[in-house]
Amino acid sequence: MRAGAEMLAAMILSGALVCGCGNGGSSGTTPPTQAQTAAPTITTTAAQNGAVILSLASSTAGANIYYTVDGTTPTASSQQYQAPFLVAANLTVKAIATASSSTASSVTSRSFALNIASETLVWSDEFTNSTGVNAQPNPAVWTYDTGNSGFGNHELEDYCAWGSAATPCSAASPNAYVGTDGYLHIVAQQTSSGVYTSARMKTQGLFSFQYGRIEFRAQVPEAQGFWPAAWLLGNNISTVNWPACGEMDVLERVNAAKTPDWNEGSVHGTGFTGSSGLGTIYNFPGGQTAAGWHTYGLIWSPGSVAYYVDNPLQPYVTYSNPGSLTGLAGAVWPFDAGQGSFIILNLAVGGDWPGSPNAGTPFPSQMLVDYVRVYTN
Repeated sequence: MRAGAEMLAAMILSGALVCGCGNGGSSGTTPPTQAQTAAPTITTTAAQNGAVILSLASSTAGANIYYTVDGTTPTASSQQYQAPFLVAANLTVKAIATASSSTASSVTSRSFALNIASETLVWSDEFTNSTGVNAQPNPAVWTYDTGNSGFGNHELEDYCAWGSAATPCSAASPNAYVGTDGYLHIVAQQTSSGVYTSARMKTQGLFSFQYGRIEFRAQVPEAQGFWPAAWLLGNNISTVNWPACGEMDVLERVNAAKTPDWNEGSVHGTGFTGSSGLGTIYNFPGGQTAAGWHTYGLIWSPGSVAYYVDNPLQPYVTYSNPGSLTGLAGAVWPFDAGQGSFIILNLAVGGDWPGSPNAGTPFPSQMLVDYVRVYTN
């Protein structure tokens, strides 16, 4: 008996035997405390003239980060962080991180008092190249859409990334490069009968901005089946899809030159795509065509998107919320939801709008871009 009592006492002390008395059989143990997600870190790199590019990160694996730029406390319903974004105004960034295995983080906050004057250049890619050979577009800024999925428009080209040798792409004959002339070249090629390659460059995941004036200096090829464009999509395309993310088309036209020649500026969102989209034709002055050098600009302000060609003081169209959505059933303005937008430059071949190339379509043909610049409003 004595040995049995001593064994029982030892078991109680070691925790091997616990009492469920008066507790419905519950052990009475306290569940482990759930870990807290690591708070986001805010890092910045210099842009131009006092502006910075801001990045958010959490050391908790798989964490999602949510942020605000108006000083309010973020929640899991706030804008989700997708990419570094330009800060060129006085604002306060607040961010939290969440993960399924832990509680939400504490709030990280940083205020910026940059005091940058309006119409200040705050970011650009000038496509400089002093190497003496054709060079890769800056990989810290540009990545690529690839493949031949038709991209929702039944386009005919294979889009090729820099360095790709996957058939029909050729690393020796790239579809996008910075030439020794200081221009970005986006080249449409015909590699065999009915097989076309080109490039669709984008800053997705690398650089974005919200509000300001963006300008592209470019010249485009004009022939049956060509569809050049410079445009923007919302960072949140990965969470809300298109068109809820918003699309802003700054430079866009198809096929051969007309008289007068033209460019179209459009915006798209939920309830205004396709035939119900908002698009306006700009007619070039007599004697000018899109094959010449022009600056194509977007002025993006809260509640407003305006487009111009060559003169930012003379927009040819301004779309506004709610005015431009009047009469469009189910239309939702997507451009003030808090997300930044990323930049896309591409030259499509064929598709629903231009139709296919014909025997007179010259290959190779190229879209040239002198610069992409972002200014404060």
